[in-house]
Amino acid sequence: MRITRRDFLGTAATTLGGTVIAAQAGTALAAGTRPAPKPARWRRHDVASAEGQRMLASYARGIEAMLALPASDPRNWFRNAFTHFLDCPHGNWWFYAWHRGFVGYFEQTIRALSKDPEFAMPYWDWTKQPEIPAAMFDGVLTPTDSAYAPYTRNLKVFTDFTQPAMKDYWNSLSAAQRKQLDARGYTAFDLFWNDVTGYSPKQDAGVSGNMAFAITCGARYLSRDNRALDPKTQGTVSLETIIGGLAPFDFHNPTSSLSFTSSQTSSHVVQPDGTTKFSVLEGQPHNKVHNCIGGVGAVDPGPYGNMTNFLSPVDPIFFLHHANMDRLWDVWTRKQLALKLPIIPEVDTDAFMSEPFLFYVGADGNPVGPTTAKAVFSTSTFDYDYTPGSGSEYIPKPRVRRLQAPMIASVDADSAMVSLPRALVERHQSTTQDATLIAEITVDRPSGLAVSREFDVLVNAPADVDRVDHDSPYYAGTISFFGPGMPGMAMSHSTTFTLPLPRRLKAFSQLAAGGANLDIRLVPSSGSAKEAPLVRGVTIVPVR
Repeated sequence: MRITRRDFLGTAATTLGGTVIAAQAGTALAAGTRPAPKPARWRRHDVASAEGQRMLASYARGIEAMLALPASDPRNWFRNAFTHFLDCPHGNWWFYAWHRGFVGYFEQTIRALSKDPEFAMPYWDWTKQPEIPAAMFDGVLTPTDSAYAPYTRNLKVFTDFTQPAMKDYWNSLSAAQRKQLDARGYTAFDLFWNDVTGYSPKQDAGVSGNMAFAITCGARYLSRDNRALDPKTQGTVSLETIIGGLAPFDFHNPTSSLSFTSSQTSSHVVQPDGTTKFSVLEGQPHNKVHNCIGGVGAVDPGPYGNMTNFLSPVDPIFFLHHANMDRLWDVWTRKQLALKLPIIPEVDTDAFMSEPFLFYVGADGNPVGPTTAKAVFSTSTFDYDYTPGSGSEYIPKPRVRRLQAPMIASVDADSAMVSLPRALVERHQSTTQDATLIAEITVDRPSGLAVSREFDVLVNAPADVDRVDHDSPYYAGTISFFGPGMPGMAMSHSTTFTLPLPRRLKAFSQLAAGGANLDIRLVPSSGSAKEAPLVRGVTIVPVR
């Protein structure tokens, strides 16, 4: 069914997560005749709450049951992670919908195997709690626990346990599934397995930073004694950044500063290409939290923990992280409804909603579907809602969010220069919530054996500054690639990141009469990286 803006605005009530939310329509329902809201069957709680902690106990029981299953069972803990490896979309507009389905069916599996019919996946509100919850280091809630060692103590053990079952699964795939894997770059089983081990046929070498497998003792970089997100990651999960990600009024817009989702692609299995533009929430908190937990930077050049690669669901924190990303989508959706704005793509709606998702597995161990983006788009599919968390109260003024003429920087050598009028900078500094100056920064991803994935954005830094701390007056933020540039599933070497500019930049506090001149360049964020990619383009978008 095609759901247009007109259809949406003409609907008196929209079902979202089991709750009927009245939407302003041409003809309002008479007072007192509106049906009472129907609560969702399950509620996802903040993991820091008492109920969230209770859910962790059931979660642990479910994980133990999944670890005990044979590798031939699709519900086995590692087999479940391979669903993400083979099918996950990142950097495109199916990111939220696909992960909602993946977490939703996984939640049902834990509910069944833990014997807890009330289980709902708790969310980790990293804005409020910028450290891994302490309980996530107890028993099987950390992938470094001894319970994982029989399967992950070294690559040979992992291969002996999982590879035969994965080969059997590969040989059983349908023609439609194989077609999607072909588009993903996996035309043969060996190409897929190379990305598990980090082997690059092109270089005829193993690249430790490209391994999706992680040994037990190194499966998570952050530890019980070192569980806080680093200061730069804390910046990406700050309320200011979250609000910047919630502010767009379009599910998708070709201008990434105005888009809630990342770039439109022809299929969810097509990796980022020359048109890829990361949205604020995917490119900032999503990518950076993954990398921080897995040790990107801190242990360069790898090998890293599970969370930095496409087998990231091996780390149980993955599902709490993605529950929070899903919660923010729900917050954005409710904001749209409150402002009587669309919650779906307004262009190519049919193509988006009919996209087939073919690899999900249900709580009974049988394949789900085939299903589509439309089938998992709403929380009502899984009948859950959320307790309030960071960003839940954010509702911008009911205005049309539009941009003024973007300012395109001139690129010379390794930096980009752009001039901003004084009035724009002063408005940006005076704004209390919405970011009004957003940078769209396009870079080439390092290739070959390079493993660098994170780079700091500097503004007007002296030429000899090649490393900065989070509190530097030149630091504007960090851009983070999630996942390695693997041979079979390589991301584009040209990618745009969307970055709300902080108000505290020295360049903004030293305004000249005519405005501010911004000299923007990249430097390695941390670790052993020596060089940063060249800046291919910078556009500053004034939004009001």
